[in-house]
Amino acid sequence: MTVRGWWSAMWPTRRSRALDISLAVSVAAFDAVWMLLATQRFWLPPWEVSAASAVLGLALVFRRRHPVELALFSLVFSPPTGGGGLSVLVMLYSLGAYAVSRRTVVTIAIAGYVTFLIFPGPTATSEPFFIQAVSGVAFTAPPVLLGLYMGARKQLFASLQERAERLEREQHLLAERARGEERTRIAREMHDVVANRVSVMVVHAGALKAVALRDPARAAETAAVIGDMGRQALEELRQVIGVLRQGEEALPQSSPTLSEIRELIGQSSAAGLGVEILVRGEERPMPAAVGRALYRLVQEALTNVHKHAGDADTAVELALMPEAIEVEIRNEPPRAGPRHGLPSGGNGLLGLRERVTGLGGSFDAGPCDRGGFRVRARLPLPAS
Repeated sequence: MTVRGWWSAMWPTRRSRALDISLAVSVAAFDAVWMLLATQRFWLPPWEVSAASAVLGLALVFRRRHPVELALFSLVFSPPTGGGGLSVLVMLYSLGAYAVSRRTVVTIAIAGYVTFLIFPGPTATSEPFFIQAVSGVAFTAPPVLLGLYMGARKQLFASLQERAERLEREQHLLAERARGEERTRIAREMHDVVANRVSVMVVHAGALKAVALRDPARAAETAAVIGDMGRQALEELRQVIGVLRQGEEALPQSSPTLSEIRELIGQSSAAGLGVEILVRGEERPMPAAVGRALYRLVQEALTNVHKHAGDADTAVELALMPEAIEVEIRNEPPRAGPRHGLPSGGNGLLGLRERVTGLGGSFDAGPCDRGGFRVRARLPLPAS
């Protein structure tokens, strides 16, 4: 490190550097004049005591970075030369304020007090020892105690500032995490909306192409179904985009009913999928979160059947109990093509697992014994 860099590193700010330099020069000038005009005499001539006092005053520029070394220097230099006055008080204050170890501060302060009693000066020995002892305490204790108080106060402010910065960083991380979770939730909603509607529309479009020439009436009916599903998809997309613009309150708070789930199953049946629904228990209104989760669960399962096992027979079973709703969607192996069904991975089923477990329920997906695939979930209901 260069001399200039070492000099600049001694102070945290330019203001503190200007303060210490001006303080050192002022204290050096004051002590030099004071000791030159003092009536008390020391071991050395007055001009040498004045010069020693100026040296101790100028040494105050090191009081922030080297408070212990500066105090030891004054402890060794001041008694034999008689130099120092105001500079020693500033050194004792700096020792308490900037030294790291309080034990070191107390030890040096006691050593300075004992040294003061041993080297009072040749003209001060006429005073009673009790007066010298009280004067030493009055000279040493106040600056040290004030320095300890200011040092503790500075450490408290620094710890509070560090804590505030840490809390700000944690809040920033939590906000980033919340934004990531919100993006994931919106992506899941987009997937649930687009994947199901588009998959069924593709199936209907294929059927429309096959019957367009030989059965115009059925082709017109299929085209109308495609138009209705397209409008439904656009409406749901508008709701999801409304969340981006207005927040969570933009989502509809009404809960999907079993009639809407039956309508969803009817759309898949109209697209050529052999699907049946079996409901056990008493039908009643569901909470909004549970209803949306159940609707999305059936929707995603049927979408994957369309994509991966288009001609497989599928069954949807709902068990409506007072404390929970259990749903199971399973498909048989496809009658043509490879034996596979609902995939166990993918963003769709992973998103459904998060949705179900977020409501306190359970989710399970896996292959059936006969070669198909099964999705099973349990959605708890809040107590009435």
